[in-house]
Amino acid sequence: MDIIDRAIAHTCIRSWGRSAMVHEWALAEAIVSYVKQKIDHGRRVKSLRIRLGVLQSIDREILDFALKTILESENIPVEKVEYIDEDVRLRCRRCGYKWTPKLDEVGEQIREAIHFVPEAAYSYFKCPRCGSRDFEIVSGRGLSIEGIEVE
Repeated sequence: MDIIDRAIAHTCIRSWGRSAMVHEWALAEAIVSYVKQKIDHGRRVKSLRIRLGVLQSIDREILDFALKTILESENIPVEKVEYIDEDVRLRCRRCGYKWTPKLDEVGEQIREAIHFVPEAAYSYFKCPRCGSRDFEIVSGRGLSIEGIEVE
């Protein structure tokens, strides 16, 4: 990352909030690292599909800005970036019930805690059927590359 990229990042951190920006920036760096492993230098990426787990409340706008900035600084042209939301599904280990938690009903502070440490969900959610906090996160967590198309 050169001095201009650092200045852009610093400006964004001040305007968007340090903790959120740094996390999304780190995710963008990991995506670029993956892309670099999958393509030959100088080749063009036609499309990149990224799955975002809704549980972690990843800020798509910040991630997209960071990703495009890093890709440009690495001279990796990408024609299209597509983001796909993956809904949260939890399954109770005690009674087997599957449900989707209502993330819009929890406060911003709780969503932020889960954003950085997904395991914090066990402190805030419980099975609506039996009340157990022993559940597994079936889907909707993290970030993954769903596809990369290279020209």
